[in-house]
Amino acid sequence: MADTNRPLTNKVALVTGGSRGIGGAICKRLAEGGAHIILTYANSTGQAKEVEEACRSHQVKAEAQQVDAGDIAANKRLVANVVERYGPINILVNNAAVLTVADLPNVTEEAFEQNVAVNLRGLFFLTQAVVEHMPEGGRIVNIGSIFGETAPTAGLDLYSMAKFAMAGLTRAWSQDLAPRGITVNCIQPGPVNTDMNPDDGPLAGFLTPRTAIKRYGRVEEVAEMVAYLVGPNTDNVTGVTLNNDGGSTA
Repeated sequence: MADTNRPLTNKVALVTGGSRGIGGAICKRLAEGGAHIILTYANSTGQAKEVEEACRSHQVKAEAQQVDAGDIAANKRLVANVVERYGPINILVNNAAVLTVADLPNVTEEAFEQNVAVNLRGLFFLTQAVVEHMPEGGRIVNIGSIFGETAPTAGLDLYSMAKFAMAGLTRAWSQDLAPRGITVNCIQPGPVNTDMNPDDGPLAGFLTPRTAIKRYGRVEEVAEMVAYLVGPNTDNVTGVTLNNDGGSTA
């Protein structure tokens, strides 16, 4: 009989940008559900190792890999290595992203290319590499943003561009992969308390009043939604964007 408390037992999950914040919480929650975790990170080696150890405390395999999310060749090597050592990837969570705040007159070509490389190009071809081996019943979750639905202030040009595109890819991929029983969904967080955007930071005074519940979200709340989408009995949920934003877009 399947362990209902560990419904992801023996599943292999790849979480990009998994060393901290939302990504770290997702890794820990999926490990709690029984999944083996491979997490990628850019620079936060110490935090990545802490997440790795936290995942292993749930008696699963866990491994942190330093990978440039915008490097297509590196991402393909990562996938090949994971498949060789762990088997096909059952769960992919595309969480890695960069955020550059600049309005139209001030966006540089360098910033544009970096945002496209990490937030779109790298994500696209990593996903392509994963689905080449993903078995029937696989799950893909894209971590977007409510800024992929609304742009409430100036300077979100590059980030909104990428997150609007992510929502579009979610819909398109759900059609592409439905014949294989693979679901693709997108979670769009609103303000969430992380070290990059703390609930007492400079943006809090602008963002908090725009939520219906008048507080920042918690990383665990986003992770719980991911756990639902990658769990059992969700074959009928695909191609959708789900806001986790405290009513910011209500």
